Amino acid sequence: MDRMIYLSMAGAKAAMQRQDVLSHNLANVTTNGFRAELQAFRAVPVRGDGASTRAFALETTIGYNDAPGPLTPTGRNLDVAMQGKAWLAVQANDGTEAYTRAGSLDVNAEGLLVMRNGMPVLGDGGPINIPPNSTVEIGSDGTISAKAPNQRPTTVGRLKLVTPEATQQLTRGDDGLFRAADGDLPADPAARLQDGALEGSNVSPVETMVAMIAAGRQFEQQMKLLQIAQTQGQQSAKLLGST
Repeated sequence: MDRMIYLSMAGAKAAMQRQDVLSHNLANVTTNGFRAELQAFRAVPVRGDGASTRAFALETTIGYNDAPGPLTPTGRNLDVAMQGKAWLAVQANDGTEAYTRAGSLDVNAEGLLVMRNGMPVLGDGGPINIPPNSTVEIGSDGTISAKAPNQRPTTVGRLKLVTPEATQQLTRGDDGLFRAADGDLPADPAARLQDGALEGSNVSPVETMVAMIAAGRQFEQQMKLLQIAQTQGQQSAKLLGST
């Protein structure tokens, strides 16, 4: 019964943690450039006297699904979708360089090219300034051209696009942005993007809902085991009390 209690308790906790990850993925099914979070569990034995039969299931985040999301043409000149494994570099709120696949850009009141959430977009030399009253065009290599009224287009910068190595996986931060473990990545001159389009989330709502139902059933099974253990404990106490 000792094993049943701890195994069912650990199983119920793991099922709840899996539900948290799945619900987070499902909540971002319409978030541009979102990468579904992947999760795994490992059994860890409890150390100590009298605990040799007990083990806990600990959650381990193994990364994210790097499959590309669906492309949606928008026709907007400040919408870009990274192609292949390329990422767009931005300046996070803590001042560090971070990476995203969300490519809905805008120009703020100070003339900086920013994300929709206000984070500055980085170019090869830092944040990118757009001249006032200019029409912006973004080339497939990230080159940004600005055209003021009655003037010729001029190049004002180039988006910093990076491509991690095949063995190098980025780490998701609490702000939803990704960072490299070994510091800032160098710009990839071969990286390309598609203008006038946005990449959607790669979360499959149907698969996620099925996984949530399965996790819910697993939680119910673990709770039934706890109830069985409680019933057996009460019956054992009655037998001992009657002797």
